[in-house]
Amino acid sequence: MSYPFLAGGGEAADIIAKFKWSATPLGPIEGWPGSLKSSIALILRSPVPIVTLWGEDGIMIYNDAYSEFAGGRHPKLFGSKVREGWPEVADFNDNIMKVGLAGQTLAYRDFTLTLFRHDGKPEQVWLNLDYSPILNESGKPAGVMAIVVEITDKIRIERELNAEREGLKSMFEQAPGFFATVSGPEHRFAMVNESYRTLVGHRDVLGKPVSVALPEVVEQGFVTLLDKVYSTGQPYIGSGAKVRLKRDAHSDADDRYLDFVYQPTIADDGSVTGVFIQGHDVTEQHIIERAIRSETHKLNVLNRSGAALAAELDIGRIVQIATDACTEIVGAEFGAFFYNVINDNGESYMLYALSGVPHEKFSQFPMPRNTAVFEPTFKGAGVVRSDDILKDARYGKSAPYHGMPNGHLPVRSYLAVPVISRSGEVIGGLFLGHGEPGRFLDEHEELLIGIAGQAATAIDNGRLFQAAEREVNDRRRAESALQTLNNTLEQRVIDEVYARSKVEDQLRQIQKMEAIGQLTGGIAHDFNNMLAVVIGALNLLQRNLARGETDVDRFVAAAADSAKRAASLTQRLLAFSRQQPLSPELLVINRLVANMSNLLVRTLGEHVKIETVLAAGLWTVMIDPVQLESAVINLSANARDAMPQGGKLTIETQNTFVDEAYAKEYAIVPGQYVLLAVADSGSGMSQDILDKVFDPFFTTKTVGKGTGLGLSQVYGFVRQSGGHVRIYSEIGVGTTVKIYFPRHYGEAPPDRSIGIEPKIFKGSNSEFVLVVEDDDRVRAISVEALRELGYSVLETSNPKEALRLLESDQPVTILFTDVVMPDMSGRQLADLAREKRPEIKVLYTTGYTRNAIVHNGILDPGTSLLTKPFSVEELAEKIRRAIDT
Repeated sequence: MSYPFLAGGGEAADIIAKFKWSATPLGPIEGWPGSLKSSIALILRSPVPIVTLWGEDGIMIYNDAYSEFAGGRHPKLFGSKVREGWPEVADFNDNIMKVGLAGQTLAYRDFTLTLFRHDGKPEQVWLNLDYSPILNESGKPAGVMAIVVEITDKIRIERELNAEREGLKSMFEQAPGFFATVSGPEHRFAMVNESYRTLVGHRDVLGKPVSVALPEVVEQGFVTLLDKVYSTGQPYIGSGAKVRLKRDAHSDADDRYLDFVYQPTIADDGSVTGVFIQGHDVTEQHIIERAIRSETHKLNVLNRSGAALAAELDIGRIVQIATDACTEIVGAEFGAFFYNVINDNGESYMLYALSGVPHEKFSQFPMPRNTAVFEPTFKGAGVVRSDDILKDARYGKSAPYHGMPNGHLPVRSYLAVPVISRSGEVIGGLFLGHGEPGRFLDEHEELLIGIAGQAATAIDNGRLFQAAEREVNDRRRAESALQTLNNTLEQRVIDEVYARSKVEDQLRQIQKMEAIGQLTGGIAHDFNNMLAVVIGALNLLQRNLARGETDVDRFVAAAADSAKRAASLTQRLLAFSRQQPLSPELLVINRLVANMSNLLVRTLGEHVKIETVLAAGLWTVMIDPVQLESAVINLSANARDAMPQGGKLTIETQNTFVDEAYAKEYAIVPGQYVLLAVADSGSGMSQDILDKVFDPFFTTKTVGKGTGLGLSQVYGFVRQSGGHVRIYSEIGVGTTVKIYFPRHYGEAPPDRSIGIEPKIFKGSNSEFVLVVEDDDRVRAISVEALRELGYSVLETSNPKEALRLLESDQPVTILFTDVVMPDMSGRQLADLAREKRPEIKVLYTTGYTRNAIVHNGILDPGTSLLTKPFSVEELAEKIRRAIDT
């Protein structure tokens, strides 16, 4: 039989025409409603995957495009009920049918499902889905039309691109060289990496023109170079360029040496949009190379002068070579060689050679005399060096010469080395001077001693006939001095590196102490506020009771409330430091979020709209549900505060996968994770605030509106649970907090209720509680509370007395012991108690668990713990559950 409405419908139309519809709820084709035939005619010719889910069972009729999407499920899928056709997402499709048959539409974007389309293998797919009802002739919904567009490849490509972008960003930030980009003709900083921030003293440069952010480089011509690169589109390469840069906005500039490139950034239309700056700080290399050049220069001077002196026999030339070499090698303003022509009175030497100044200038000053300053040189007693001759104790003891007020050349730094022959004769002296104090060093003495020795050898060679042997000996001395110099240079470099490491250690210590100061200051501030309320309320309570007034409930309530806040602060601090003991359970986050809906509505108020997007087939996790509830409430409260005029809070869950690159960057294990995202449409946060949101006691709220521990508590709990937290925020758009929990394989537990009012559990006098607590006041309160609850109570202050009592015939139902005690831990006491009485029950209590009953942040299996401080209600429940378990 021919069916006109199937004409041109492809393979799907052939299947419809041949299908034995009498075996299905649809019945023969001739009896199909017109609305169904119209829908089928529409979908068969569409290139987009479309499926009609007809009737309450959702009988599936689809086109050829959908058959390709169905994969190996086709053609068996054709004509089946949707729940039976796609059993892995049956709950999801049940909801679709419910909504569609109610006359409503649904749309999902970037929606992920796990399907079994090929050989029964699970496959994660991403889809864009649109559902709309199909109306029958009476205008009532009779089915649902679904448009299914698979975007799996698009999502995967986007994730690969995002990963690539993050990788490039990480490479940019961690590159050993400095990088920066500037845009526009004003060269406004758009991006810089850590090396560039270090180079410019961590000044705030982003968004500022170079001339404003780094004003000291303007006069040095670097902004002009940027102008040239921007206007011409031609790159500029600088090698070893000297630039004066400030360490910070308030310091003086220091010389730095840079290898760098200014590379223009070109748009698609060929226009220059900015400049890319890349380079390396080669200052240390420059210093080392300059030192090496200096040492090499000295070596060259030594070699050159040594060779010249060895080859020279003329005494005048010998002393001039020696004088020139000494002046050059120590950087003196002038040098002089005085030949030994001392008179009988020992008054003067004869000037034989001069270097650095003309003879006319030198002639204005008298010859040096055999005074206290010059005598050691004249007599060959040793080297004379003075950092400031005007402050030298040896200077000024003789009368001025020829009426000269100073009696010396215009110098402050002074260095003189005697020239002594091999036979011990003082041939003369090398005198070096400089107008600035402190110019000559120990190494200069060694160098001049070498040159003086070379000069003496050369002079002896000119006088005597034994030049060859003396030349070899002096050359060896010079080489030894040079080797000493090289060794000294290496040691200086090592000392400098060591000194720098010490400074860095001190800086880290200072930073650590600043962080501790911030933490302790925040703790002291909050605890002092809470203690002020407790102390004040108790004082007022005492005064009112002393006067016989019994209307004191408000004081008791105030003290109790403040004490609870102090206990909560302690728990938040432990959570932040990852010391809070966790009691993880196998949990489906979807159930917890769904059960918290009413609680969140009451907490956030009517002006905040709450929307949940809970993924179907969400994996289970092993986490502490109480801590997770606290984290969700914390994040929701923060979101509410960011939306004072109202807004939308979205809580979303989904299954996800963390690859090795992302896991390595954030120190977590790669693999499958369950994502819980809390997003708001509030005011958002700037980057400088985002950088500090996890810091303890950091808050943007006004005084009294927040402790600054909410997000740090969330961070500590998530990291202690093996997960990871990321915050994304944009000013004026909103904030999204994404929490990743590692997937745990296991069956979902029964649903747990949220917000049930605590029940007081009573005991009986036939049940004996042994209380072991070393703090007398804590023990007294605990004993009184247990007796109030109906228990018979035994008490002791130390574990040894408790063990002696357990060895007696005294009945003991449960041991209630502190964990941290001086002589023996609560865990050790419990182990010994079980040896004596295997049936005894144990409940631990402590303010800080250490590692006695907690390992890796998790309570040991089967362990009952009541954390201090605790209320009577909490004690009643814990002691009752421990006994009954």
